[in-house]
Amino acid sequence: MTVHGRRFAWGSRSYIMGIINLTPDSFSGDGVGADVAAAVELARRLEAEGADILDLGAESSRPSAPELDVREELRRLIPAFEAVRAATNLPISVDTYHVDTAKAVLAVGADMINDIWGFRHEKQHGSMAEAVISSKATVIAMHNQRGRAHTDVASDILRGWRETTAIAEQHGIPPDRLILDPGFGFGWRPAQNLEMLRRLPELWAAQLPILVGVSRKSTLGMVLDAPVEDRFEATAAAVAIAIAGGADIIRVHEVAAMVRVARVTDAIVRANWGSV
Repeated sequence: MTVHGRRFAWGSRSYIMGIINLTPDSFSGDGVGADVAAAVELARRLEAEGADILDLGAESSRPSAPELDVREELRRLIPAFEAVRAATNLPISVDTYHVDTAKAVLAVGADMINDIWGFRHEKQHGSMAEAVISSKATVIAMHNQRGRAHTDVASDILRGWRETTAIAEQHGIPPDRLILDPGFGFGWRPAQNLEMLRRLPELWAAQLPILVGVSRKSTLGMVLDAPVEDRFEATAAAVAIAIAGGADIIRVHEVAAMVRVARVTDAIVRANWGSV
């Protein structure tokens, strides 16, 4: 897969997605809000630290967060996106499930849409796929377990991904434009989130690249009884386990440190002693 001129050779090494929260209410406490200069400074730092992709999001995805008005989402996103695009050479992903937001950021050059509902938002079924197909964008499609009946962690994820890929196929989006996310923290109990990491190899059945986002998540805090600002080691452990389980992309806040974690984990599980 090539995105914004960068080749991603799945299976050769782990790729790092750096998080830029344009929210005032991020669960992790790192949101820069509408401060464009702060977003640019963070983007440059993450690029220097070794990020392969930047992920900009303007709406908090924590369970209690209110749905953001699209006009407000775009007010936060567009100036920051344009400034970050001018300041870095990295592929840029936009974290949104709003169709009108996706259309607007794709029009100004977003390389990826990170959809936490994987084309399956109950209010907009199919519309996100329609928005994406007219672009060249890659889609990160998450399985979101919120509001869905649970039977078995791996089976539920694979079932959700089959629904997502079926929608993509119906709209003419080829598999080589899809990346799948199992949805750590989205509708699962803590024990189920940990089970998800243990069972990642079962998800290879989807035969598409996998992104995992565990950074600073509440499940890790519950394991250590630690607040969000004290989950660094927990994140590092979960990142290493995710890579060992087959994750291709890791979405993180602390890029420099997790690049090092990924490099050592790749050396062990992929016999890869350096960047590819």
